[in-house]
Amino acid sequence: MVSRSHSNAQISSVRTLLVIPCLNEAATIEPLLRKLNGQRGEMDMLLVVADGGSHDGTRDIVQKLLPEIPRLLLLENPKRIQSAAINLAVDRFGQDRDYLIRIDAHGDYPDGYCRTLLEEALDMQADSVVVGMETVGFGLFQKATAVAQNSKLGNGGSKHRAGGGGDWVDHGHHALMRIEAFRAVGGYDENFSHNEDAELDFRLRAAGFRIWMTGKTFMTYYPRASAPALFRQYLAYGRGRAKNLIKHRSIPRLRQAIPLAVAPVVVGAFLALLHWWAAVPLAIWAAACLGYGFWMAVGQKNPYGPLASLSAMIMHFAWSAGFWLELIGIRPGRAA
Repeated sequence: MVSRSHSNAQISSVRTLLVIPCLNEAATIEPLLRKLNGQRGEMDMLLVVADGGSHDGTRDIVQKLLPEIPRLLLLENPKRIQSAAINLAVDRFGQDRDYLIRIDAHGDYPDGYCRTLLEEALDMQADSVVVGMETVGFGLFQKATAVAQNSKLGNGGSKHRAGGGGDWVDHGHHALMRIEAFRAVGGYDENFSHNEDAELDFRLRAAGFRIWMTGKTFMTYYPRASAPALFRQYLAYGRGRAKNLIKHRSIPRLRQAIPLAVAPVVVGAFLALLHWWAAVPLAIWAAACLGYGFWMAVGQKNPYGPLASLSAMIMHFAWSAGFWLELIGIRPGRAA
């Protein structure tokens, strides 16, 4: 299908609900809201910040901006998690809206992001438009983690991590969705604190809805800035992926199946106390990760390559551990 430009009148006739789920995002929420407001132009867009109980001043910042930014609303999200935030916002404010745009409070977005999403949805007659992610860091560990997440070592070749676009896909980073399609499949499953986007995409595709990955815009993501935070994040991601596969009785793809072996390999290495060869799989995995990191340092002239390999190892092990813990029924004492 040939892309075409849309007039301001066409774009202004589309009614959009933009939702920002957040929890303790005081450092980013004001510049993000000002940026989105500045890009609204002629678009009929309602901005909703769905706060999950922030205690760092996020709510006060949004309250201060309510008189200044038109059509900005603050919504309390008592269930705290993102899936519940989106569902609640659509239920409260989506009745007369055509499209839902989901924004990450700890991300950044290029100029024209929302308009591009709408134009792509109209051009392609897509039920959902997803985007690629460029991961960017600032401190040493965060920069190394960004390098890992932007590489095949950390993302396994995932399309929405590796870039690309301009194709119909099964899953991608959620950006825009027709509210009619969102409601038709029941919205997000609030049993998922993580991986809720992939789970919803599974139901969208099963119901015959189409997901378009645009190559015309993207989002910038800022990874966790410490090893413990990164570990907790990927532990939850692994749990979410296992719940998704169990719910839909599907099997993991190869790029997901390979990291599943990491946690068993690490645990199995303790048998090296009895037989040295039990440590061989662990040594092979560690050598492969470290070797890839040094290859990035030399081949790509990226000084963060060796440290990126350590970030990738944290991600691999945490994701694998979370998957197996969920699969065998060992669950955390309280929700993440």
